Amino acid sequence: MRLSIFPLPGAILFPGLQLPLHIFEPRYRAMASDALARDRRIAMIQPRRGGDDSPLYDVGCIGRIGEVEAMDDGRYNIVLEGESRFRVLRELDVTTAFRQVEAEAIADDEEEVLSSVERAGFEFEARRFADMQGYSVDWDSVDRLDDQSLINGVSQIAPFDVAAKQALLEADSLGERCELLIQLMQFFALRDGGDDRVTLQ
Repeated sequence: MRLSIFPLPGAILFPGLQLPLHIFEPRYRAMASDALARDRRIAMIQPRRGGDDSPLYDVGCIGRIGEVEAMDDGRYNIVLEGESRFRVLRELDVTTAFRQVEAEAIADDEEEVLSSVERAGFEFEARRFADMQGYSVDWDSVDRLDDQSLINGVSQIAPFDVAAKQALLEADSLGERCELLIQLMQFFALRDGGDDRVTLQ
């Protein structure tokens, strides 16, 4: 399949979650207009480094434009709703201002759940992590989340660096993503103070 991509550093989208975006650059305004006229889909992917022509990571997430606010000056406020992960096969030679790739969808098991031991282990680390960071969390609401929403949600919002979040996105299963999240939170807890993001080297 052909996808229009938004290689935005630090912005990672997971299936089943939402990502609000303010689109102001002319090429991405054109991309948003094109998506709205076609299938409302924009693919989020991480560039490997800075620069317009940066190589891309192999895996991203297709988002469907849900809410949209079109401003008089051509800018957009949109909310992308994560649909599915994808793997880049090759970048296409295009005449559009925005980049496009040929990609294949990654078929995730939407019914996958954690074992009770995995869920309990994750929530234990998450509580410790939140306490250490001084985060205020409504744990009653967390308890009501299904496993996919919980693990993907924390993966998307946790204060880890790009490489760590990319590794979470690329995890082959919910169980693997859960285990990696626990490792990252434990690693964070072992670090001496400071506000630096967790890095995964």
